[in-house]
Amino acid sequence: MAIKFLYSFVAAVSTTAVLVDAKASAPLRFAGVNIAGFDFGCGTDGTCVASGAVPPIHKLSGIDGLGQMQHFVHDGYNVFRLPVGWQYLTNDKMTGVLDETQFAKYNTLVSDCLSTGAYCEIDIHNYARYNGQIIGQGGPSNKIFAELWSNIASHWKNETKVIFGVMNEPHDIPNITAWAASVQSAVTAIREAGAKTQMILLPGTDYASAKTFVSSGSANALAKVKNPDGTFTNLIMDVHRYLDYDGSGTNAECVTNGIEDSWTPLATWLRANGRKALNTETGGGNVESCVNYVSQQISYQASQSDGTCFTPYCALTRIHVLSVVILGYIGWAAGSFATNYVLSQVPSHSGTSWNDTLLVSMAMSPKINKLIATVA
Repeated sequence: MAIKFLYSFVAAVSTTAVLVDAKASAPLRFAGVNIAGFDFGCGTDGTCVASGAVPPIHKLSGIDGLGQMQHFVHDGYNVFRLPVGWQYLTNDKMTGVLDETQFAKYNTLVSDCLSTGAYCEIDIHNYARYNGQIIGQGGPSNKIFAELWSNIASHWKNETKVIFGVMNEPHDIPNITAWAASVQSAVTAIREAGAKTQMILLPGTDYASAKTFVSSGSANALAKVKNPDGTFTNLIMDVHRYLDYDGSGTNAECVTNGIEDSWTPLATWLRANGRKALNTETGGGNVESCVNYVSQQISYQASQSDGTCFTPYCALTRIHVLSVVILGYIGWAAGSFATNYVLSQVPSHSGTSWNDTLLVSMAMSPKINKLIATVA
């Protein structure tokens, strides 16, 4: 039975039992877009210059990030990732203490995001580094990293739709066990700051690669990260996958759907270990190859059930909709990027109308793929 047909019953809160083939696609929980700009000026060595940021806030830069998010919500999107450099938040100081002026500007974007009703991910975009030095391995201590996250979490501890993305794309990590300890320090700080229930995203090495998440040792190391009460509740694995020839996300053409080498081994591990993941960066150029391969990737993600019921709908109905182990995807990127950026998902604006890019309009928009819980 097609999911689109199934949800016509959900809207009516049917009391009739409807059987769903376990092989049918389940609804993904999330679809979103990165609203970039506060991370501009950051390099992969964790060297970020606060003055390089281009905030996607109209009064600060002329870029209407709020308008973009409102448009995407109309398309059925329900989460936005909001990258920011550590240095921006602390005004170029290696500390966990937030600069009041800088943080207020970033908080404007988060508040804009929350005003749309979507989930909003706080993403520290530093590649597990500060000015070239790895956190907990020669760079900032775990204590400083925990202080940063404690101060961030304290501000949004009562916002149930804020997601905490511990770190963007760690890479070339000498000791993955030590990195897991750094992640643990952040998780503990977030929870002890009062953010008891929100999702926290745990990234592995190799630029948070979905392809190597298991083989690199990231999966097993991060599987040991716990909440202070010893549970794993809402600790979600954070993975990225680009579909160009080298997986870098720097080329317009896509050459794979990533299913065999990335999503199948990851989904297998998630099911075996009772865990879930969120694909917080993916995308491609606005070309036919990416429309095809990204569509295949999303369809596969939606097909990967863990055999349990998707709770919001099971609670309301007797319809059995299976939960997925990959919670959804967040496209890279909109916000302050130019519309001619190779991976642009920035909608063009004319008068009162917004027009989506080819990849969004043909593959990633929930209105098109019908695989997201908000519109399925």
